[in-house]
This record gives sequence, C-alpha cells and structure tokens, in this order.
Amino acid sequence: MNSFQEFDSSSNSDSKAISLSAGNTSNFPSPPPPSSSSSPPSSSTTLSRYENQKRRDWNTFGQYLRNHRPPLSLSRCSGAHVLEFLRYLDQFGKTKVHTHLCPFFGHPNPPAPCPCPLRQAWGSLDALIGRLRAAFEENGGKPEANPFGARAVRLYLREVRDSQAKARGISYEKKKRKRPQHPPPLPPSNNAS
Repeated sequence: MNSFQEFDSSSNSDSKAISLSAGNTSNFPSPPPPSSSSSPPSSSTTLSRYENQKRRDWNTFGQYLRNHRPPLSLSRCSGAHVLEFLRYLDQFGKTKVHTHLCPFFGHPNPPAPCPCPLRQAWGSLDALIGRLRAAFEENGGKPEANPFGARAVRLYLREVRDSQAKARGISYEKKKRKRPQHPPPLPPSNNAS
C-alpha cells in the first residue's frame, strides 16, 4: 500500500463489521485476509513484530472506513472519525473500568465481580494511535494532515488515561529514568618516580 488511492479504493470487503480472530494476540479486531494487491515487500524480508502490528492496525482502520456509513475515504478522515473508531473498539476491550457508582471504584484488585463495562486499556489505545500515526505518514499522508495526531485525539487519550487511573486505582505517571550511578572520579595519582 503505497498511496491513499490504493487504500481508499480497496473495498473488497462485503462484511458489515470487523471480525475477531480467536488466535489474535492483540486487543484489536483482526484485519481482513490480505488481498493480492497488498503483498509483503519480499519473501526474504521478515517484518518486525511492530511492523506487522502496524500493518494489521492500518488494514483494520481501512476496513473500518470502508464499513462506515457512508463509506469514508482516508483523505476525508478527521480526528472526529478517529475518535469514533476508538469508541467502536471499546466493545472488544478486556479491561474492567469501574463506574463512579460501583463499590469497587478506585480499587485495583476488586474482591468480587461487578457489572462494570469492559473497555480498551489506555496503553493499548495509546500504542495503537502511535502505530496508526506512523502508518499514515508511511502511506503518503502529510504530517500536518495526520488525523491520528489531531488535538482532539490527544485530549481523548489523556481523558481515557485519567479516568481509567481513577476508576482502577492505578497510576499512569511516567516512570522516571534512573541514571546510572557513576563512582566519583579518582584523584590523580602522585606516583612520580
């Protein structure tokens, strides 16, 4: 997939929803089977796990756009459509997010089950947006027109992070990098013979 035209015109999917694969290791729906037009660069080149996941996420987003009513082209996609996609993905989430009315609100390890909804974890959404943002530019998109980098998307991710931190009683503070402890320099030796 080297251009928007290829991405937008590849509407070979007749399904109405994105299906989940039992063997999928990701929290996100699996993409449709690859078409003959989107073959890997070469059979001898093995893509990294990150590159494979980025390609699957890109294909999943493309399928979402094709299944959108009315269907959307990537060139008309905005931050609002990205937010719609992220909210759509919540139905496939595996992270329990307690509501304010739940007695376990703010408890990281609740002692009993509750009816609170399952959602996509903030970290999964954040990583997904990072991969899609990179894929957009790799597929011919201009950085200033990248819907995955829109302010509304950044604000939504921050809101999800903060609300999940409160609901689950965990902190998402950035970990401070530990700087290696260097021993103090030795004084110069005065062994002049």
